[in-house]
Amino acid sequence: MAEPKKKKSALISHGIAAQNRKARYDYKIGEEIEAGVMLVGPEVKSLRAGRATLTEAWAGERDGEMWLFNCYIPEWQAGSHVATFEPRRPRKLLLHRKQVKELSASIARDGISLVPLAIEFNERGVAKIQLGVGEGKKKHDKRAAIAERDWSRDKARLMRDRG
Repeated sequence: MAEPKKKKSALISHGIAAQNRKARYDYKIGEEIEAGVMLVGPEVKSLRAGRATLTEAWAGERDGEMWLFNCYIPEWQAGSHVATFEPRRPRKLLLHRKQVKELSASIARDGISLVPLAIEFNERGVAKIQLGVGEGKKKHDKRAAIAERDWSRDKARLMRDRG
């Protein structure tokens, strides 16, 4: 008798939970930093379900601490009504003081932004956010990036066809 198939869990135990794919298109990312993020219980469950959105999110300084703003983590539907939260509330980023000072100094410069790239769960199951120090691209820079990407794809196709 064949054994019944085991139901695969849709929750993410480790790996990428949410990604900001547009960030590398809109910004020239220099340095990347991994930071912890303070979440409440239902937010973690919602993240594990892969329901977060980082497209409009940004990070900045407030009162000498780094915060993640405008990150959308929807309410966990199976949760109780007592533990509700605001989906776009500011979330505190957990960084060392030295890192906060360095990042706030780089943000103070003109045209530099702190862009969230991805939210992931590490091997221990702790939620971490990948931040990139980025400079905004101009329209002509974006066009050049698209042209270079298309050319490299065509070049690979030609090389593959020729053998």
